[in-house]
Amino acid sequence: MPSSDLPAEIDALWAGREALGPADTGARDTVVAAIDLLDRGAARVAWVDPGSDRVVVDERARRAILLSFRLLEVAESTTGPFRHHDRIPLKRDFPGVRVVPGAIARWGSHHEPGVVLMPSFTNIGGYVGAGTLVDTWATVGSCAQIGRNVHLAGGVGIGGVLEPPTAAPVVVEDDCFVGSRSLVVEGARVRTGAKLGAGVVLTGSTRVYDAETGDELPRGEAPPWSVCVGATRPRSYGGGAFGMSCLLVIKRLEPGEVHDKLALDLLFRLHGEAE
Repeated sequence: MPSSDLPAEIDALWAGREALGPADTGARDTVVAAIDLLDRGAARVAWVDPGSDRVVVDERARRAILLSFRLLEVAESTTGPFRHHDRIPLKRDFPGVRVVPGAIARWGSHHEPGVVLMPSFTNIGGYVGAGTLVDTWATVGSCAQIGRNVHLAGGVGIGGVLEPPTAAPVVVEDDCFVGSRSLVVEGARVRTGAKLGAGVVLTGSTRVYDAETGDELPRGEAPPWSVCVGATRPRSYGGGAFGMSCLLVIKRLEPGEVHDKLALDLLFRLHGEAE
């Protein structure tokens, strides 16, 4: 297990989790304190290690979240005229964050100052970096890690992961754009500066190709500083040939290059025109 900011008591509680319940007040206090650290951003479920460039997962943090479902009782809460009935309360502390009416974030998620939450949903364990816009009806799933200055456009679905233990969270790195109604799930990774067109589906096993060279790139990853769209590739089966979903890299950007929004939208539209 990587170095963790959460107490080692979490591991002992996890080992004996089958015997735990809401009556175990000491265990509950330990888990609540751990998730409070996630809520404040003092700990997080996953991050990109700058030395290895690999996604590192703090299993102790994920265990604390799973233990909370066993140790916390279902309770009623209210937000204005709305009533909720759940084990996990809503997040209440948003320093420096703009929270538009209709936005929902669960306790144990963290948003850095400068985040804008349109009517959207952030699940427990999610982390959203400064300057990021989570647009209308976008979802940041459990434990998903979103970088700084990212735009998750309307209806984007960022997948969550709590189980199985070997599964990696979705990571969207800094300066990315994820187009409307796109789905990024199953531990997929959107690397720094990548731009995804509307309706892209990126999973941990999605095949990725360079449109200029035809080369296959690492699966489940949008390359850094690239412009990507959804596409299909032919594959033959006993029943015939079918188009299988893939990710197509149609342009490379210079590191730090900022596309004019209209030019970027035009690029996505041109890709979809009939030849």
